[in-house]
Formats: sequence, structure tokens, C-alpha cells
Amino acid sequence: MKNSINPVYKLVFVLMAMLFVQSCDDKFNDIEGQLNADDLDYSATEDMVQALVGAYNVLATRGWEEPLLLSVRGDDVNAGGLGDQQQFADTDNFVYDQGYWMYNSLWNIHYGDIVSLNTEISLIEKFQDFASEEGKATGDQYIAEIKVMRAWLHFNLARVWGDVFIIQTNQPDAEIADGPASKNDVMQFISDQMDEVIPLLPNMRPNERTDIPGGITRYTAYALKALAHLEMEDYQGVADASAAIINSNKFSLYPDYYSLFKKPGELSDESLLELQFSDYGSSTGDTFYHLYDPFGPIGWTPARENAAGGWGFYEPSMKFIKFMLDRGETERLETSVLWTDRGIAELQTDPNYATLPSFVSNTTRDGDVFNDYARALFASGKHYLPSVQLTDGRNQYAGGKNFIVIRYAEILLMYAEALTRGASGSGMTADQAVNLIRTRANMPTISGVSSDDVMDEKFAELGMEWGIRFYDMIRLDNFSELSYDGRTFSADKQFLPYPQAQVDALPTLSGSTD
Repeated sequence: MKNSINPVYKLVFVLMAMLFVQSCDDKFNDIEGQLNADDLDYSATEDMVQALVGAYNVLATRGWEEPLLLSVRGDDVNAGGLGDQQQFADTDNFVYDQGYWMYNSLWNIHYGDIVSLNTEISLIEKFQDFASEEGKATGDQYIAEIKVMRAWLHFNLARVWGDVFIIQTNQPDAEIADGPASKNDVMQFISDQMDEVIPLLPNMRPNERTDIPGGITRYTAYALKALAHLEMEDYQGVADASAAIINSNKFSLYPDYYSLFKKPGELSDESLLELQFSDYGSSTGDTFYHLYDPFGPIGWTPARENAAGGWGFYEPSMKFIKFMLDRGETERLETSVLWTDRGIAELQTDPNYATLPSFVSNTTRDGDVFNDYARALFASGKHYLPSVQLTDGRNQYAGGKNFIVIRYAEILLMYAEALTRGASGSGMTADQAVNLIRTRANMPTISGVSSDDVMDEKFAELGMEWGIRFYDMIRLDNFSELSYDGRTFSADKQFLPYPQAQVDALPTLSGSTD
């Protein structure tokens, strides 16, 4: 079977064993060069950390299309129109083109990164052959961190495609030949892996680490375990993993929701997994950025002159905005939505929204003005960095902004949902978990929290973040919520089709259902 794999597409899985040599000061992704694995002196065990730093670089180096494609099908998000990515807009409307480049790119990058991470694990194991007992234990921790990164990538793949390959080597012919695992089996694999690595990881918040600030800890692994059990609808498993985070008493909500998604909120006590980016505070020289341009407006008047705009590919939905207004949301709505005058006028054509709160303005509290542009009515505030927070001399939209992946608010809401669905909890009630979040958002507390209350709270709190809303609605078979603004969602649209290039290259995919 493996001999029939197209050698061109086999490159998706087989990468050269390269090691990023980087410094660990400030941000862990400052690339200084590359060494071929064959050139390494494995007896120099002090260099073992370089493989871990290389793994963090792999994790953080995400294509711009990845978060967009993971998120766009939710009823909280719309694809920007009138652009050159019609198939992206079609995907938002549940019309899938198996040959669309974004599908293949998400698959390629995720699996390519999984193989790269497996290569970093193999390098650490070679260093361990020469290490002291203490050095071997350090290597075990490094491998555990990389397995958490690898689990997150598998998690995304299974959410998007259902049955996918589990890859644990950097020569995965046999794993491919065995065929894809079911979504539930992938989630169980993630849970089992997290059980394996949790005892090996630092018992602290990511922002407490001094060796790699913001690096993975055992609570990141607990969070991945909780997410995997949520997808399996094992609510007791969700409650248990979430409770381990809550009862550690190490995490708290960042007090200012608006600033959480901007420079002041980076690596806060709320963060469990955060991709880090930087220009190292310098107006010239190297940068390590995520490309936020797809989230940005095509037209704006930034408070800081010369700050560049974006592409307008991604906007909060009118449904989300009306939902938030109906709830009386202030802080979370202002944070999540960037308004244009055209968008405000369109909203006000509905007589129920003719009068809007004073914070609804095309000018943010930081003085950036979002002008009308044809592609979208609104932009995502969670992917916005005020122009005044850009490093002097740097002009790229949201340049240097970190990307939060998992935060404590999501843990609290998963825990609360699990309790409302019959799980037993420890140390906190569902009401307490939800009200911590509502209080931060300047919303009144509630009692007798139901599952529906929790899902509404997740919609308000986590909108525009990594497709959380879409995957929740899929898990709950709540397809009617996804049929909005002319869209019609049905059960057969839960998963994207496997990319045509992969079906052509990998025979074990052709007999699988997606």
C-alpha cells in the first residue's frame, strides 16, 4: 500500500531533519540559523534545548489562512465578500470545493508541522543518549511539551475532517498505510497522550516559566485533555480535567477584557496556550510576526500615522452583533467588533436596533477610525492591535501581536457546561464559574445556570476565537443555529471534504468518509 503513495505529496509527511538554532531570551522564536541534524554533536547535551525552541517555532509559524479556515463556518463569523477568495466565502456558506487551495494548505501545514515536531522529539532522544540522569529528565520534559503541541495539531485536524491520520514518527509510511483513525479515536489518543505527559510538565502557569516564558505546562495539557473529552461528549472527563486547572488556584481572568487581546494582556494569568510574536522592540531588523492582514480593514485612518490596513477577509456576523446587543453586552461587544459607518447604518435598518449604545462608533477608544470598505461591514476586534501599540517604525497591521489559543475563560465555561450536563464537579459550582466570567464583562450575575445559559455565555465570551462556536454547535447537533442569514446547514456539512490533492496521493483516504 505505501509504495503506491504519490512521491510528490508524500513530501507532506516526510521533511528533512532540520533544527532551528535560536536564543531563548525575550521571545522563543528568534531564529539565528539552521543546522542539519547530521552536523549536531549530541554529546553537547546543553544544546538539547535548541530542539525544544525549534518546536516552539514550528508551533507558532502558522499560515494566515489556518485560523480563518478553522473559524469561518461559525455563526459568529462571516467571510469578507467581493474579494479574490470566492471559495473561502463559499465555505462560509457550506459550499465546499475539494480542490480549494486553503483546504490543502491547512492539511499540509498541520501534518508537515506534526512531522517536524516528531523530528524534534527524535533529536532530543539522541541528546538523551549522552545525557546525565538529570539531563534525561529534562529531555523527557521537552518531549512532553512537544507532544502537547502535536496534540493540538491533531485536535484541529480531527475537528475539521473527522477521520484523520495519527502521526507519531517522522517517517510515517506505515501510519499512513494503516489508514485514518476515527475522530473519537484521535480524541482518545490526545487524552491518553496528555495523561502520559502531565506528570513530566512544569507545575506552573505558562507565564511563570523563566526558561521559556509562556511555554507549555501541565495545565496546557489538562486543557487539551478537557477539549478532547468535550469533543467526545464525555462530560465527566471534561469536568475532571477542567477542575485540575481550576483547583490549582494558579489561574485568574485578566481584569480588563478589552486589553486582554492587546499588548497589555500578553502572557496574562489567563493564558494556557499563546503563540508569541515580536519585533524585539526595534524599529528595524528581524521580526517574527503572524500575518494579521486578513483580519484587518481595507480602509482605516489609524491614530498612529502610516500604520497599514488589511484585507477584510473576516468579520463578526450581524447575528452575533444583535445577540450581543440583545444581552446588553458592553465590554465584550466593544472588544469583539470594529464598526464602520456603513455597518452601523445597515444594523440600524432593523428598527429594533435604531438606537445604539454610545460605544458603537467607527472610532475605537484608542483613536483608530475604521472607514467604510466594500468587502465587509465590520472587522474583528480580537485580532486588532491599536496602531498606538505598534512599535515605532513598524507599520504592519497588528504587527507583533500574540495569538491566544486557549485561555482560562474557556476552561471555566467547559467546566460549567459539563456540570449542567450531569458531571460532578469539585471546588466550584457552574453558577460560580459562569459568574466569574460575567462579572469581568460587567454583566449581572445569574443563578441556576442551565446548559443553554452556558452556551450563550460561550458565544458572548469566545466569539471569533478559533471556531469554538462552530464546533460547539456541531457537537450538540444544533444545526439550526448555523442556518442563518440565508445559509442552510445540514449534517453532511460537518466536515470539510479531504483535499483532492491528498485523496489523489494517499489511497487510504479514498475509502474513508469525511
